[in-house]
Amino acid sequence: MHTRTVVASATALVGTAALLLALSPARATGSDALPLVVAHRGASGYAPENTLPAADKAAELGVDWVENDVQRTRDGELVVLHDAGLARTTNVEEVFPGRSPWKVKDFTAAEIARLDAGSWFGPAFAGTRVPTLEQFVRRLERHDQKLFLEIKNPQLYPGIEGETLKVLANEGWLDRAHLRDRLVVQSFSADSVRTVHELKPGVKTGFIGAPPVKDLPVYADFADQINPSHTSLSNGYVAAVQGFRGPHSKPLEVLTWTVDNAAAARRAAGFGVDGIISNKPDVVRDAVGG
Repeated sequence: MHTRTVVASATALVGTAALLLALSPARATGSDALPLVVAHRGASGYAPENTLPAADKAAELGVDWVENDVQRTRDGELVVLHDAGLARTTNVEEVFPGRSPWKVKDFTAAEIARLDAGSWFGPAFAGTRVPTLEQFVRRLERHDQKLFLEIKNPQLYPGIEGETLKVLANEGWLDRAHLRDRLVVQSFSADSVRTVHELKPGVKTGFIGAPPVKDLPVYADFADQINPSHTSLSNGYVAAVQGFRGPHSKPLEVLTWTVDNAAAARRAAGFGVDGIISNKPDVVRDAVGG
C-alpha cells in the first residue's frame, strides 16, 4: 500500500498527533535544525514591500530567502505586487485619478511603471517603482538569494501559472541548481499549486493555509509544503503535516507567516515548524538563534 494511504488510514482510525509524529523520524528524534527564515515581501518592515529596495535590505541583513507576490497587467506583464489593487502601495490615485478602482489587471505595464511605490512607506523611498518579475529575480540573482514566489489571485489571471514558469525559465530559475534549493512557488489556491506541479513537477510547491488533517493526503500529491498562519499553529497539526510525504518523497514542510516579534517567533519554533516568514527577518533570526 502507498505510504500516504497508510498514514491517512492511521490518522482516520487513531486520530492522534502522536502517531503521526512517530512517522516523522527527524521530528521524533528531536532535530536541532533551526527554522528557515524568509523575508516577507522582502524585508518589508524596513523598506516598501515587494520592491527592489526590500530585496536589497534582506540581502543587507544576510537573509537568503525572499518572498514576493506576482500579478498580471492588462497587457500580460507579470509584476511584483501584493494587492489586486494599486491604491494602497502606490500613488495611482494621483497619477490616474479617473481610473477607479485601480486594479492591477486594468493597467498596462508601462502605466504601472510610472507609479511611485515607495513614498507611502517613507520619503527615503520616493520614486521606487513596482518591479516586474524579471527585474525582481535578476536582483535576487545578483545577491545570490532564493525566491519564495506567491501567485496572487490566480482566479483573476487565467494561465498565470504557465506564464510565471516561463519567466522563471527564461531567467534561468528552472535549472537544476535553482530547483534543488533556491525556489518555491506557493499560493492560497490549491488548484493553482496543483497546476504548477503538473506543468513543472520539479518545482517545489507550497499551499498557503491549514487544510484539515483528513485532507492532507490529497495535498501531498502536489504540494511540498503546508504553510499556515502562525495564529493557527499547534504541536499536533505541525506533527501531522510533517508525517506525510510530498510529491518529491520528502516529509511535508510547514512554513508559517507572518511573525514579526521575538515571542511569536519562539512560539512558532517551539511547534517544530520548518520555516518562519517575517517582515522583520532579523528579529526572528535573533529570537530563534539562527
